Amino acid sequence: MKAYLVLDLTVNDFGGFKKYIAEIPAFIAKHSGRYIVRGVEPTTIEGDWNPDRLVIIEFPERTNAEAFLGDPDAQNLFKLRHATATSRLVLADGCT
Repeated sequence: MKAYLVLDLTVNDFGGFKKYIAEIPAFIAKHSGRYIVRGVEPTTIEGDWNPDRLVIIEFPERTNAEAFLGDPDAQNLFKLRHATATSRLVLADGCT
């Protein structure tokens, strides 16, 4: 069953964040992920959720997404994202 990482992101230091932008796609691909939505400014239709930027990454299985999140070689990039951006991240299973 496919799984999706949904990232609500506000970049606070774009200069520092550039390294994350340049390097994280290789780790996504390493774990068979692909961008569905990549850093767009979404339009809020209902409710009070108003993300600045939205990223959605599709993985073939939840285990791929979990392996991506736990990849020891990607941890420094995750730390960089935390240092240069404010983010909320959720993992959701897709429909069968």
